[in-house]
Amino acid sequence: MIKRILPYEGLLHEVVEHGGVLYIGGIVAEDTSLDMSGQANDVLGQLSRLLKTLGSDLANVLQVTIFVTNLGEKAAFNAAWKAHFAEAHLPARAVVGVADLGSGVKLEMTAIAARPTSS
Repeated sequence: MIKRILPYEGLLHEVVEHGGVLYIGGIVAEDTSLDMSGQANDVLGQLSRLLKTLGSDLANVLQVTIFVTNLGEKAAFNAAWKAHFAEAHLPARAVVGVADLGSGVKLEMTAIAARPTSS
């Protein structure tokens, strides 16, 4: 069964679940005046909070795709990444350079995570 969660402006659902797997749509920083490190921490914090509300957490993230407007800022992103993900729970990941994500947006992230089943 497919469950669609958190509809957004009639365009999409922020999360779609199927078979205990959560497919999370693009997350961008709430404060686009922040630098890459600040936006990365904002986005990763949003992901963590969203997963918690869905009965999961960052340790259950399977895969992440990050779109960035400046690959030269990848080190700043990686520093934030390491602060949020324990080495034992690092997901598969891809970082893709893009020309533009909108006014002030430095990165957008999608994720796939497992929702643990209750025993």
